[in-house]
Amino acid sequence: MKLTKRGEYALRTLIRLGIADRQGEGVISVSTLADQERLPFKFLEAILFELRQAGYVESLRGKHGGARLAKPAKSIKMGDVVRLIDGKLAPIGCASETEYEKCTCPDEEHCGLRMLMIDVRNAIANILDRYTLDHVVEVTLRKQEQQAAATRKAAKKKTSKTLHADPADGFLAALLSPAI
Repeated sequence: MKLTKRGEYALRTLIRLGIADRQGEGVISVSTLADQERLPFKFLEAILFELRQAGYVESLRGKHGGARLAKPAKSIKMGDVVRLIDGKLAPIGCASETEYEKCTCPDEEHCGLRMLMIDVRNAIANILDRYTLDHVVEVTLRKQEQQAAATRKAAKKKTSKTLHADPADGFLAALLSPAI
């Protein structure tokens, strides 16, 4: 599975709308969404159309129009959104549950590569299907608050923290850490 730019942008858009919903912001204009997430406006419009067709987003027209979640974030599974936008989760067609494709392997039933890729698909699906948009919004807001607290603390000490890709910065680590 490779998350396309379309899939990434759709997930980022839903997360932003989920944050807006949680914080009582209501409707967000498409231009504001595009600016905040640094997404191409026309591409975002097409993604919002697809998300609206699937019932995840609703749009309102007019001066104060824009987009908002059409259903509770708790009911939006991340795996469902990825499948909607990018299709199968399996890295190869013969390992897919939803979009199976016969492979060229002479003995598919005993193929070690297929068995390995089924496990890869299962691992990806287990994570994406376990978590909802609400989980991701919660972790995102918690991480933002932790960063803000660290920034306030660092400002008092006049020190700065170098950003890096620490495993402790991952979604699961943040989800499992205690709330502030």
